[in-house]
Amino acid sequence: MAETLDTRKEIENEGGEEVYSKAVRAGRRTYFFDVKATRNDDYFLTITESRKKQAKDGSFFFDKHKIYLYKEDFGKFSEGLEEVISYIKEHKPEFFEQESAAQNSVDDEFDRL
Repeated sequence: MAETLDTRKEIENEGGEEVYSKAVRAGRRTYFFDVKATRNDDYFLTITESRKKQAKDGSFFFDKHKIYLYKEDFGKFSEGLEEVISYIKEHKPEFFEQESAAQNSVDDEFDRL
């Protein structure tokens, strides 16, 4: 079923009800994965990248970039993401080893407390 123009406007104005949210802190960035529901109970996903930046006057602000992922694209998006991650794991496994080592260091520090 195709989305109506009203549903698109509701989504783009983020009028959807939040169903589930996951924040992932990754260095200087935080990624937010938010599942929302429209009035018709269709789900969509917003993925937000947020970075803390400093303005010229010394104050801080958050620079945000957001994409919307609609239900009809969930499968293809997931397949594409899995394929790309697999490619990176095969060709640059050290990228994932560094992440594991950093997490282990944090876990070790936590255990010492």
